[in-house]
Formats: sequence, structure tokens, C-alpha cells
Amino acid sequence: MTPLAAAVRAAPILEPTRLALVSGGLVFLLMMTLGLLMKATQAGFLPLEPRAFYEVMTAHGIGMVGTAGLTGVAVLWHFLGRYVELDERVFWAFLASFLSGVVLILGAVFVGGFAAAWTFLYPLPAISGGVWAPETAVVYLAGLALVGTGFLLLHLECARALRARWGGLAHALGWPLLFRGAQDPLPPPAVVAAAAVTVFNLLGLVVGAAVIAISILDIVIPAASLDPLLAKNMIYFFGHVFINATIYMAVIAVYEIIPEYTGRPWTTSRIFVAAWSVLLLFVMAVYPHHLLQDTVMPAWTLAVGQILSYGTAVPLVAVTTLGLLSQLHRSGARLDLPAALLVLGVGGWTAGVMPAWIDGIVAVNKVMHNTLWVPGHFHMYLILGQVAFVWAVLLRLARGRDERGLSASDGIVFWLYLLGGAGLALGFLIAGAASVPRRWAVHDPAWIVHDVPGVLFAVMVLAGAAGFFAKAVPGLLARGAAQARG
Repeated sequence: MTPLAAAVRAAPILEPTRLALVSGGLVFLLMMTLGLLMKATQAGFLPLEPRAFYEVMTAHGIGMVGTAGLTGVAVLWHFLGRYVELDERVFWAFLASFLSGVVLILGAVFVGGFAAAWTFLYPLPAISGGVWAPETAVVYLAGLALVGTGFLLLHLECARALRARWGGLAHALGWPLLFRGAQDPLPPPAVVAAAAVTVFNLLGLVVGAAVIAISILDIVIPAASLDPLLAKNMIYFFGHVFINATIYMAVIAVYEIIPEYTGRPWTTSRIFVAAWSVLLLFVMAVYPHHLLQDTVMPAWTLAVGQILSYGTAVPLVAVTTLGLLSQLHRSGARLDLPAALLVLGVGGWTAGVMPAWIDGIVAVNKVMHNTLWVPGHFHMYLILGQVAFVWAVLLRLARGRDERGLSASDGIVFWLYLLGGAGLALGFLIAGAASVPRRWAVHDPAWIVHDVPGVLFAVMVLAGAAGFFAKAVPGLLARGAAQARG
């Protein structure tokens, strides 16, 4: 082992997954600050010009999606590494590609003025009305391509490792157990989840790479055009699969950590395997619920989008939520801050399904989809779901398990985060029900009544998240120093 490699291993904060989680936590704080900035602008507290607002909105959106992906794969990689041999060099290559793409994206947004939101709907990135140059759109899209390449490399390595250990992805998914009633050896829940996410996220990333490449070609070579409706389908297939994958990767932490508190193994049952198998198919087929307002879409696709919207989350949420409740029931477990955040994450994820179901109804979608109802749904998913899982893992790696449960300061930051996140998400939902539009920099005076409480709740979320980060990083540094001395 080289001296550099030895030094890295002696400092856990420099181990790649921990580095990704710490970096992701820091960026989450930055993105939350940008979200607070937008909400304060809409409430009339800050004089942010519309052009700058849409740049911030673009950075906030793509930044949260990308960071959710970064932290999600870090959780997956960390726990999957307990069961398969993963090549650490691939994770470093992923980080290099990811960070290179981030530099290009930030340059395109804050230097070039790109402000077309994360969805980059073709051919709009190249049609800015003079707000930004076509070359800026190319830089932005190239940044997305680099980020996607990193994720593609990482998932390919996960697929290789799963096949090498379990003899194929079908065995890693537990399909012999599902279809034949028995399997030996039986893959643990973390492996089943990792295999499912690897399959559908690889497909989503390939589709995303294709539409990004064509969008770049269309700017460089205008003759290389693409049907806009096909492009929109490809973008939303990629986007829907990717953002959902961030949650499904992070939830692996629940399967791995909660049994350490309850003393009860989280077993792989046929129902568990069936739920993840249904998800594997449905998560790729349900994306048309994002296109319910596109009347030029074939009617059958919209019908599929609505029907599957009702059923996609049910099996997986059911086995995870009910599994968590059965783990905790009469277990006598004392929940410390990481465990409490894992429980919150499952609760927030489960609750976030409800407004998504409502928006997936065609009659409702026609009225609600372009309102703040949609940010309410995905802020609940992220703040109280995926991001809560990430804070839990980061704190668990930093502090281990605290047999005493929640301390007073732990309780303060936990409740700040929970109440702030719930208040912010519910505020979005109430504003959406009142038909307040989303993605507007300037709000009508009648809408500001919804914005002012949102500023307070955003401050609470940020304060709670900053508390988690402040509690985690010193612990990682202290463990690194102790390990280096030992």
C-alpha cells in the first residue's frame, strides 16, 4: 500500500463514500440556502431580479437532484460493499466525472446565465431569446453528460460485482425465491434493492445520455433535429427514474441499520422480492404521469401513467413501512439521532406518496400540475425522505450508536428539521391547492400570504440540517485521528 493510500484509509473522512456524503451534506446546505433565497424573494423580503431568480432556480433544482444522486449512490456503495467486492477506483472515477460536470454546470448557470431549469426541455436550451448564448447551453448539457457518465460507470461496476458474487442479476434480485419458492444463498435486502436500482437506473441513464447528446448535436449541427415530443418523453423517463433511484438507494440504510437497534434481522421474503420486482418494472413505465397535460401524447400512455401512479409505490412502501413497524414493535430499542432520522425518512417517504397520487389523477393534474402542489410533493419526498436518510447515515458513520438515545441538543435539531420540513412541504401543497403557480419569480400580492410562513419553515429546515452537519463532521475527524493514532 502506498503512503497516500495508507493516509486515506487512516482518515475515514477521506474514504470515498464518506467524502461523498460529507460533500453532499455541505452542498445540501448550500442548495437549501438557495431555496430560502428564492422563497424570501417571492415573499418580497429580497430584491432578487427575475433573471437572477431563474438562474438560482436552475442551480437549486439541478443541484438538489445531483446531490441526491451523489449521496444516494454513496449509501448504496457503502452498504453493498458489505456483500460484494467493489473496485474503489471506480468510485474515485465517478467522483472525478461528477465534479467535472458540476464545474461546467455552475459555469453555464452563474457565468453564462443559463436559466432553463433542470429539465433542459429540447429544443429550449438553445432558444433563450438572447438571455444566454447557444454555447452556454452546450456547456450546461456537457456538464450533465459528464455527471451522467460518472453514474453510469458506478452502476456498471455494481452490476459487475453483483453478477460475480450472485451468479447473475436475476439471483441478486431474488427471482429464484420469487418464482421457485427457494434460493440458496438468499440475497439480503440490501442486495435485492441494489440490484433493482442498478438495472433501472442504468436504463434511465442510457436514455438520458442519448437525449443529451442529441440536444448538443442539434445546437452544433442544427440539421440534426429530434422530435420534441420524443425528446420530452426521453427526458422525463430519465428524470423520473433518476430522482426515484436516489430514494431507493438511500432506503437501503434502513434495511442495514435498524436491525442493529432492534436485534431482529431484516429478512428477504418472497413478498419483499416481489415488491422490488414490481418496482423495477413500474418505475420505468409510470413516467407518463409527468406528461398528462401533453394532449398530443397517445391516450393509452396517459392512461397507463395514471393507473400505474396508483400502484407504483404501494408494494415497496408497504414492505418497508410495515417492515419498519414490525422491527420496532416491542423491540425495546432506544432510538438515537441516526435511527430517529431513518424512521423519519420512512415516514416522510410514505407521506410524500399521497400528494403524488393526487397529482397523478388526470382531472386533478389539469388544474394542479403547474402549481406549487408539485414542489410540495417532491420537497416532502426529499427533505423528509431521501435527505433524512442521508443525514442518518452520515451521523451513524460519525458517531456510531448512542445507547442513551436522543440527547437534548439532538432533539432540538431533529424537531427543527422535522417541523420545518413538514411546514414547508405543507405550505407548498396549500399554495398549490389555491392555484399559486410554480416557477414564477414575482408573486402576486395575494399569493404572498403563502410565501411568508415558507420563509420561516425554510429557516428551520436549514438550521436543523446545519445542526446535523455540525454534529457529524467533528465525529468523522475525531474517528480519523483516533484511527491514525492506533
